[in-house]
Amino acid sequence: MITITKDNSFEEQIENKDAIVVFSADWCPDCVVIKPILPEIEQKYSQFTFLYVDRDEHLSLCEEYAIFGIPSFIAFSNGQEIGRYVNKERKTKEQIEGFIEEIIGKLS
Repeated sequence: MITITKDNSFEEQIENKDAIVVFSADWCPDCVVIKPILPEIEQKYSQFTFLYVDRDEHLSLCEEYAIFGIPSFIAFSNGQEIGRYVNKERKTKEQIEGFIEEIIGKLS
C-alpha cells in the first residue's frame, strides 16, 4: 500500500491506473480493526493500486472528496472516481471485498 505523503502526490498516484484509496487514521478504532486485513485484500485484488491517506495529515483532501467518516474507500480509474464506500460504520472484510467486486463489475 502506498502512503500519500503530500496532497499533490495523490493526483499523481491515481492518474492512468485503477486505484483503491483508503482514508484512515491511527487513532480510529474502526480503522485499527481493518488494518490487519488490508494486506490480504490488497494481495487478492492486485490489479488495483492501493493508496493510504491519513485523514489528519490530509484534511483538505478529505474535504475535497467529502470524507466525513473513516475508514472510507474511494475507487478511481484513470484519475476519475468510479465508486465509493463512505460512511461512519465499522466495515468488515466481506463488505470491503463486496465494494471492490462492484468496482470490478464497472470496469468489465
